[in-house]
Amino acid sequence: MSDVAIIDYGMGNLRSVAKAIEHVAPGKRVTVTSDPAVVAAAARVVFPGQGAMPDCMRELDLRGLREVVKTAAASKPFLGICIGQQMLFEHSEEGNVPGLGILPGGVVRFPDAKMVAADGSRLKVPHMGWNEVCQRQPHPMWEGIPDNERFYFVHSYFVAPADAALVAAESDYGTRFTSAVARANIFAVQFHPEKSAQAGLKMLANFISWAP
Repeated sequence: MSDVAIIDYGMGNLRSVAKAIEHVAPGKRVTVTSDPAVVAAAARVVFPGQGAMPDCMRELDLRGLREVVKTAAASKPFLGICIGQQMLFEHSEEGNVPGLGILPGGVVRFPDAKMVAADGSRLKVPHMGWNEVCQRQPHPMWEGIPDNERFYFVHSYFVAPADAALVAAESDYGTRFTSAVARANIFAVQFHPEKSAQAGLKMLANFISWAP
């Protein structure tokens, strides 16, 4: 049995996630897998991803992973990263596709009219680079991470939770947007902790010790 299963549905550089977790948890068995049985048996699950939402949903279903993701998100420590956060919600504007419907709300694109910096210059979409993350609720995943710490982002869309109680952090890029959500055993982030230097490694270490 794996201590940590990283779900592989063919989207994103999963080795960087695995290497980061192995670095902070050298005694744990970390498995990158597309096998639903391996995911089901793992103690903890990481659901990462990069790419377009329609492609990600299609590939998830082609590998028969939809139900095991939903079960894991209901039953064990579960970390969603980037598209892996967005797929937890009900619907995405990207491709006008339904998500997994685990969390209430949708996924929206950065509004073009608000993509203006303080100096009047245009902000580029995708939002790419380091940005501050403002913690909106206490959580074990924030342990040892200062408020307004900077994490690395690459995205054009973000989640818009229907329940404000889900919002664990916000960031600002022309508009205020939700950059982390939390509910019960689920914690999911828009940024990439595996690319976010020491703060990201600390978050991954917190996930390994988190006992929701």
